Amino acid sequence: MATTTAVTVPTSAERIRSACVRGQALLAIADSTDAAPVNAPVCQLLPDGSMVVAVPVGDPVAEAAGTGVAAMLELTDHAPLRLRERVRALAWIRGRLLTVPESEIPALLDRIAAVNPNPALLQVISPRSTARPSAVAAPTDVSYALLRLTPDSAVLADATGAESVAVDELLAARPDPFCAIEAHWLQHLDSAHPELLARLATTKLPPQLRRGRPRPLAVDRYGMWLRVEAADGDHDVRLSFPRPVEDVLSLNRAVRALMGCPFLNGLQPRRP
Repeated sequence: MATTTAVTVPTSAERIRSACVRGQALLAIADSTDAAPVNAPVCQLLPDGSMVVAVPVGDPVAEAAGTGVAAMLELTDHAPLRLRERVRALAWIRGRLLTVPESEIPALLDRIAAVNPNPALLQVISPRSTARPSAVAAPTDVSYALLRLTPDSAVLADATGAESVAVDELLAARPDPFCAIEAHWLQHLDSAHPELLARLATTKLPPQLRRGRPRPLAVDRYGMWLRVEAADGDHDVRLSFPRPVEDVLSLNRAVRALMGCPFLNGLQPRRP
């Protein structure tokens, strides 16, 4: 069951863009049972609206892309904490899949690495490219083929339902500013600041939910979600910030504001 205290939340297009950064991606040939879905460690939306994905060389999905094929990309957004149900949302992007021409691969690798220095980029086969992104980890033994998916449709689904997202909305949206650091921030909050979570539960949760242990489920520029796992099921509560935030400093101030911290209202701590 999900409860929200306000209507200011990321759009479905923004959530899909964030899932591209932090989510787990599977690529499959649409309407086919011959080729199993394959993990795609690289998933990058380009300004022209196409998505670049990397899959292992020799996989049937990569082979089928050589002549062009209808395909579907599935993005799974997982909560970073160990919860009973970790899946927060699923996104499906359907479109036409083609192999990236060899001559375009070097420039694409540099372009993607500038915003997403993924170690898998080092393993993309590009015989003509002598340069490789430097801000990445050491390669593994897996080689990847670079494919391009031109989206025709997109859908986001979570516990509240499903929503279709137009391709132009997806292109205009931007990932949440905290999507890359969200996992670390939530894990730190859960392990190092139980008193803060207890204060939020006391002041913000409905009385019937205060018996369980509150866990941080998600955070974005507009607010955060708490998860309470109880005997009667999971309960998710949305806590909206007073105003949207853009950096870690304003995020921490927004959380203190939710707690009713008096020092945010101009009061100064008493000095000895």
